[in-house]
Order: sequence, then C-alpha cells, then structure tokens
Amino acid sequence: MPHIHIQQVTPNKSKSKASLTTLFSENITMTNKTPASTNLTHFDASGQAHMVDVGSKNDTHRIAVASGCIRMKAETLALIQSGTAKKGDVLGIARIAAIMATKRTSDLIPLCHPLALTRVTVDFSIDEGNSSITCNAQAETVGKTGVEMEALTAVQIGLLTIYDMCKAVDRGMVITDVRVMEKHGGKSGDWTAE
Repeated sequence: MPHIHIQQVTPNKSKSKASLTTLFSENITMTNKTPASTNLTHFDASGQAHMVDVGSKNDTHRIAVASGCIRMKAETLALIQSGTAKKGDVLGIARIAAIMATKRTSDLIPLCHPLALTRVTVDFSIDEGNSSITCNAQAETVGKTGVEMEALTAVQIGLLTIYDMCKAVDRGMVITDVRVMEKHGGKSGDWTAE
C-alpha cells in the first residue's frame, strides 16, 4: 500500500515570487511488487504499445453497463424537461449520439478492438433535487473481448451532447462520475462496482 505524506509549506514573503507558488510538497513511497493480475496488456515485453491478441479466446456473450452524470442550473434542467431548449429535443439527440458513438469507439481509442455490437441501450434519468441528469448505457456483443469501452464512450458522448446543446445558457455544467458499473462475460467473469 502506498504511503503518501503531504506537507504544507507556508510561503515566506521575503522569498522570491517563484517560491511563493510552492504551496505543498509530496513524498510518495511505493512498493515495487506488482501483482501479476495488474500487468498492462496493451504493452509488449519491450514496452511498445500493441493491440492485444484475442484470436485464441472463445466468443462469449458480453455485457457492460456504464453511468455518468451532468450537473447544471435548475433553469437549464427545466429547459430540457420542457423541450424548449434552442437546439431541440436534448435527450433524444443525446441518446442517438450516444448510440452512434458506441459504433465508433475503436476509431476513437487507438488500441480498442472493433466489435460487432448486438445491442446498445441508453437511458437518461432526471434528478430535479440535484439539478442533474444521469446517463446509463448498456452495450452487448458476442465476441472475444469486452464492451466496457463502448459503454463508457456512449455515456461520455451522451453527456457531451447535452453540454453542447445547452452551453449557450449554462457553460458551468459539470460532467462527473463516469464509470463502468458492471460487466458480464469473458474469462474474468462478472464484475459489479461497489
């Protein structure tokens, strides 16, 4: 387990302006033992990036679910809910953009395998109390590698589309908490976020 020590430094007014920018320093000590299961698979023995060879893996039904949130002003959320945003049906367009994005994932992420997706769903839920919209995306395939990146891409592009369509009235929107919530299938089996 890494040990992190953060020490706050009080700037001395008599020091140079450059030294005033130093507000803290870190001393990080980490062990050099890395479990075999954490080896990065996208690098070969010489450290060069490569696309992982999945040719010998069995085709299995694979599912990934990702989620993320965009926070905004209450007035912006009201525009989206009422369908009166200047650019039109925000959530309808964001849903189509998210689905389209899943099909382009391997074009956007260099070492990601192109996949034959069998299903993609994108849903939005509105939380008026927190003035936010959550995007949930599920991607599915029958193949040799997982669909986590496709689900994450759907969420990111769905939320970015909401931002794009509403930025004229709210540039302070914040996209947050984008993550894989669960994955199923493949050699590593099922996984669910805590």
